[in-house]
Amino acid sequence: MRPLRLGMVGGGQGAFIGGVHRIASRIDAQWQLVAGALSSDPARARASAEELGIAGDRAYDDFETMARAEAARDDGIDAVAIVTPNHMHAAPAVAFLRAGIHVICDKPLAATAEQAAQIEAAQAESGRLFILTHNYTGYPLVRQAREMVARGDLGEIRVVHVEYVQDWLAEEVHNKQAEWRTDPARSGAGGCVGDIGTHAFNLASYVTGLSAQALAADLDAFVPGRPVDDNVHVMLRFEGGAKGMLWASQVATGNENALRLRVHGTKGGLDWAQESPNVMTYTPLGAPKQILTRGGAGASAAGLRHLRVPPGHPEGYLEGFATLYAEAASLIRHADTGAPLPEGVHTPDLSDGLAGMRFIAACLASSEADGAWTSLAR
Repeated sequence: MRPLRLGMVGGGQGAFIGGVHRIASRIDAQWQLVAGALSSDPARARASAEELGIAGDRAYDDFETMARAEAARDDGIDAVAIVTPNHMHAAPAVAFLRAGIHVICDKPLAATAEQAAQIEAAQAESGRLFILTHNYTGYPLVRQAREMVARGDLGEIRVVHVEYVQDWLAEEVHNKQAEWRTDPARSGAGGCVGDIGTHAFNLASYVTGLSAQALAADLDAFVPGRPVDDNVHVMLRFEGGAKGMLWASQVATGNENALRLRVHGTKGGLDWAQESPNVMTYTPLGAPKQILTRGGAGASAAGLRHLRVPPGHPEGYLEGFATLYAEAASLIRHADTGAPLPEGVHTPDLSDGLAGMRFIAACLASSEADGAWTSLAR
């Protein structure tokens, strides 16, 4: 099969996440970047496209022109990756969906509930796929944890504890990444809660299969003058009676990218940390701890499915994104040509993005009401 043709909005010179998406899309040789509107500055957009080897006639000054032109080409893009700041997710997503082009979008879904609703309406009207890159769902041991919970290894889930803590915003920072993430006009009203809190929330739901029904949140902006939150504490009530705790912080001094998930049930518990992604602890009730390794003894089918290097070799962040791009390719081929869909494809989609937006909104509302319990229902 030919590689699928990928376009990109955002991700030009000086951007971080665009490069991550480009590398990840190439790992399994299923995508080729052929078009882009890589910056809101036309000169930078063209210079960025030239650096990436994109042909001049497919280096666009704006995403509206790109959507129209690519939809009209016989060799137009199969999907577009949107890797802009949060406030610029909705307009490109809507434009490409309405042009009949599948969308792969970085998280969170949008900056506001109104923007999220616009994406939802456009996706429903177009019938095109919308894939959200919560990349931690692509890690092999996260897939294994999900499978273990689903088959009952942990029994009935009682307690879920997830945290995602960093320290890179522990003081005022001036760079491109910090400035848009702490600007509510670009990030949305949620700062830390939208940036990494949504990752933690998504991971807890993804692994356990449980939907959160209500939460009580306490949000703070510890750095003086910061207009968005930089530390979040949340209590969660899940369907079926399970309880959860979520902590997200970008001012937790001494932490780099410490995403950790612990799940405890009636029969056992799991403990996984992103900074040591190839190891997970599983403890059956009343038995010694078991150290599970990526691809090692006892690895599940879900854990083995996306291995790219033998056990003992590091595999993590980029490969997690690559798993989502590989699954996106399978989903798009299935949708467009009827190609068989491989077993075990469960990439985050629009429903996960909408759940994340409800999580952000509920956290903000709860914190403003002094931590009052707030429903997550639509």
